[in-house]
Amino acid sequence: MRRLLLVLLALLSAGPALALSRVKDLAGIEGVRPNQLVGYGIVVGLNGTGDTLNNAPFTKQSVQAMLERLGINTRGATMRTTNNAAVVVTANLPPFSAQGTRIDVTVSSLGDAKSLQGGTLLVTSLLGADGEVYALAQGSIAIAGFQAEGDAAKITRGVPTNGRIANGAMIEREIDFKLGQQRGLRLSLRNPDLTTAKRIATAINDFMGADTAEPTDPSTVTLQIPARYQGNMIRLLTDVEQLKVEPDQTARVVIDERSGIIVMGRDVRVSTVAVAQGNLTVTINEMPQVSQPAPFSDGQTVVVPRTALKVDTGDRNKLALVREGVTLRELVDGLNALGIGPRDMISILQAIKAAGALQADIEVM
Repeated sequence: MRRLLLVLLALLSAGPALALSRVKDLAGIEGVRPNQLVGYGIVVGLNGTGDTLNNAPFTKQSVQAMLERLGINTRGATMRTTNNAAVVVTANLPPFSAQGTRIDVTVSSLGDAKSLQGGTLLVTSLLGADGEVYALAQGSIAIAGFQAEGDAAKITRGVPTNGRIANGAMIEREIDFKLGQQRGLRLSLRNPDLTTAKRIATAINDFMGADTAEPTDPSTVTLQIPARYQGNMIRLLTDVEQLKVEPDQTARVVIDERSGIIVMGRDVRVSTVAVAQGNLTVTINEMPQVSQPAPFSDGQTVVVPRTALKVDTGDRNKLALVREGVTLRELVDGLNALGIGPRDMISILQAIKAAGALQADIEVM
């Protein structure tokens, strides 16, 4: 019994747990990033669901150019095939990718093709931002959607004009970046913040036992290579990225007015403010009635209008007081106690911000 009491006292006296994150999850190494590749190609083997050559002249020109490279001249001939489609091929080139390795590619229709199901992408050069060819893509396309249609009905599921080729491209050129020869490193924060950058630098310096890291701006921490890590950059990065740091963040309220979603950070605070919410609702119901004359009388049957009108001014909604320094939980509970929905809550938060009582930034998506 005594042991149970000690455990309960320890739990009650314990402070809130710190939300520690690894440096690996908070920052990346400058220069170590993927690169986007793009190319233009032709998909063949479609079952009549490809581009209409009259509506997509670039597809016709591409097919003619491809056939000419294979020794077939079709200039001036009439082409009506619908088994081909012009596509844009995109891919991400991972950092440190070696020549000969394979990556996934995404294939998207460029013309008026109905579906890429069953198609095969011909050899396509994937270019980088510098115009150089870094990979070659080719293979059978796998799509997640489908389309079926008849004379009077059509069913489409997913996007049949977009697909992927797993391991569909082979890397032909490597990006020249020698990580092991760097004299210094720069860590780029994924969410720039001065306090977080300072905490990262402090954690690295405490681990190294020397002032080797220094934050230069909210998104960058520079790191000098200590003597014991010279020539072993991988060991240094492995030790640094496993350090635990508590990230800081700006008090912010994110609002998506289209869906009514509200996301508030833990540091959102509100000064003393009074909030009231009331709506003017007017309800009109038309209930026409039929008026008939008495039997054997010289009268007419007519429709008599009957209107029921109801006005709700929201008099039952009272003024609520939100006291200074309330936490996020108290703010949410107070707003929910007013019995309002997300749409009205968005207007209330914006009004509190306009009154200068909300110590947070509001970001409307």
